[in-house]
Formats: sequence, C-alpha cells, structure tokens
Amino acid sequence: MRFRFLVAAYATVLTLASLQPALAFCGFYVAKADASLFNQASQVILARDGTRTVITMLNDYQGDPSEFAMVVPVPVVLGKDDVRIAEKRIFERLDAYSTPRLVEYFDPDPCKPVPSMFEALSRDRFLLANRNVRDEVERAHTLGVTIENSFSVGEYEILILSAKESDGLETWLGENGYRLPSGASAALRPYIRQDMKFFVAKVKLSEHAAGAAKMLRPLQFSFESARFMLPLRLGMLNAKGPQDLIIYALSSRGRVEATNYQTLELPTNVALPVALKDPQAFRSFYARMFGKAADAHGLRAVFTEYVWDMGWCDPCAAEPLNDDELVAAGADWAVGTREITSSRPNAPARPGVQLVLPTQAVLTRLHLRYTPATFPEDLVLQETADRRNFQARYILRHAHPIARGACPMASSYLELVAKRQRDEKQTLERLAGWTVDDLKARATR
Repeated sequence: MRFRFLVAAYATVLTLASLQPALAFCGFYVAKADASLFNQASQVILARDGTRTVITMLNDYQGDPSEFAMVVPVPVVLGKDDVRIAEKRIFERLDAYSTPRLVEYFDPDPCKPVPSMFEALSRDRFLLANRNVRDEVERAHTLGVTIENSFSVGEYEILILSAKESDGLETWLGENGYRLPSGASAALRPYIRQDMKFFVAKVKLSEHAAGAAKMLRPLQFSFESARFMLPLRLGMLNAKGPQDLIIYALSSRGRVEATNYQTLELPTNVALPVALKDPQAFRSFYARMFGKAADAHGLRAVFTEYVWDMGWCDPCAAEPLNDDELVAAGADWAVGTREITSSRPNAPARPGVQLVLPTQAVLTRLHLRYTPATFPEDLVLQETADRRNFQARYILRHAHPIARGACPMASSYLELVAKRQRDEKQTLERLAGWTVDDLKARATR
C-alpha cells in the first residue's frame, strides 16, 4: 500500500510538463576519484539562475596570507552586499556527491532456479525457464510496453520500461498493481513522444521488513549579467605547467556546457577487471584515463564528469545537498522545491539509492586540464534544457564461484565469464594503457 501511494504521487508529478523522469544507473558504490587526486587543481562553484550568477572560488593558496592576492574579472561593479565568505565544506560536499565512481555487481548462482523476474541472470534465460513471466512479457509487448531492464537495489525491485502508447502503458501498470491517478495516460503521453524511458519501483517486502597551514576560506560573489562565463587567463600567470580546473555548475534549467571549447563526456558505464576494487588502484586508473583523454584532445576540451538532478543520486557516493548547503553554494532559488518521497530505512554505512521527486537544481561537474596556449580565451558557458543524467561510472562484475559440472548451466556461464573478463582487460588497456599486473602493482603503493 505504501509503495502504491508513492507511485501515485510520482505519477501525479508527471502532470507537470517541466519535469522529466530519470533513469537509474544502479550498482553498489565501492570507491571514488575525488578532486584531491589531481595536483594543481582549482575548484569553482557556479550557481546560475536567469541572468544571476553566484561564483564561489576555493583558494588553494599556500604560504604567508599577507602575500595572497586574487584577481577575478566580473561584468559589473560589485558592492559589499555582493561578496561574502564561504566555507570549504561546501566544495567537499559537492566533490563527494559528484565524484567519478566505481560500482560493483555480483552474479547470482546460475544453478539455482530464479523465483522472480527481478532476480533473473538474463531476461532470455529466465523467459525460457518461467512460462508465467514469459506470458507477462508477451502481454506487455501486446500493449506496446517493453521491459528494458529489471534488477534489485536494497529493498526495491526496479523496472525500466519503454512504451509506444500511453494508454498501453497505463493499462500495463494497472494490471501489475500500480495504481495511477485519473488522467495518467495524458500525463505520460509527452514523455513517450520524446522516447523517454520510465523508472518504476516496488518494495521488496522481505528486505523492507528486515529492516597544517590554515587554508584561506573561499570567497563568494554574485552579479547580474546576460553573459555566463568564467575567467581563466589571470589564473595562468603563475602556473607551472598544465593546470586542472573542476567546475560545479548549479543550474535551474539543465546541464551546463562550454560554447567556445568542445564539451565531451568521458567514457562511462564500462566494465573493468575486479582488481580495480582497491581504492588506490581505481584512483590511479582514473587519473591515468583522464590524462590520456585530455592529451588526446590537445588539452583543448572540457570534460563532463557528472550531470544529475540534485534531489537524488544512483548510486550515491554521498548524500545530495540539503537546503542549507544549496544556499551556501549560491543556489537559494532551489530551496523549498524538493520533496523526498522515499529513502531506504536502516541504510548501511555505504551510501545507496534514494527514490525522490525531481528538484529544480541540476548539478554539472566539468573538468578541464589546460595551459595558456591551449585555452587562449576565458571559458564561456551556457545552460541547456538537457536534463539527461550522466556520471563517470566504472563497473566491476564479480563472477559466481561454481564448478564447470555443477549444473547444466555451469559450462555456458563460465564461458560467458571468460569472455567478459577478456573484454574487461582489453577495456583497461584501451582506456589506461595498463595490464591487470600494472593495476595490481599500483594497488600496493
């Protein structure tokens, strides 16, 4: 009953034309590659709403404070009320929330019968083993609904659906116990026309019942300007070699991109050898991969590492910012717009998935490595209406320990695992130029 109420509440939100459903990425969070990984890295928070920009700059200056100086071009004359002191913690929170992450999956025992569609090792194998679910999927196809994916996360069973017609989707949901409010079909129709997918969740009742030197503080300033840009040139004057810059851009519209430099997404959602599980090995891998990507584009590209609605995360490397933290980051316009509908009770120490309603604040994490020669102009940015989720996410898949003759499925499963592991090694070499032995050596450092 509780879950059906939550689904009804979520479907009601779909009647608001400005909101979009979000796709789940999933996986158990293992490790991260935060900003401290990169030497000579500066961090900046940009909060943009209309023509108002709030810039918060983290000072990485080390030395006598009396010798510190910051010079930042701004488009208007600033008054006293336009400038304030910020706290370093807000950078740490944004970094932890948006950092590139490593997640892992564990294969189920291929010799055990699968009791439900949510625990199937693969959709095809399960459909051959379970006539009832095959009939259910065929019924879905008849209604123009496709079950794109199914999996379990904590106490939730998740479906990812696509549909050809809103009436068919509404009918399928009703037949499977999802009670939607009147008018749901009309609300779903615009999203189907845009070829969007649908994230659907149920509560797994069994799980639910189980129930040195002092750093200078950041400076923050705000102004009104039609131009959305970030000055880089003055920061290069004392640079010794390439510099890294990480930008946390909060927008009321969607993802933020550069207009005068190429904006690229990093390779993501790729499976890698399980030897990467060591946190130091993953940090080394990510630094190597980012460096190769930056060099391949002549240090002239801006890379997107994360784009997400600040109301939730999947998987969570850290909790989303609360209202006070959004205000501290300059996104006071986002306060009061969020409504959390569900979060995991008795959550483990390792952060997990939260199911929440959308918020107005979208966070884009941009990362660039540059020199005066490769970035001759200040960075000009734009807000877009694109609210597609993205994260630099890397996957470990643990094979189930099983003997080849344990059951009829064992041999084909082990062959699948062997091929998968060969592909993972090739991916590691392609992205980082490393072998598994290289990876293990870095894990011990």
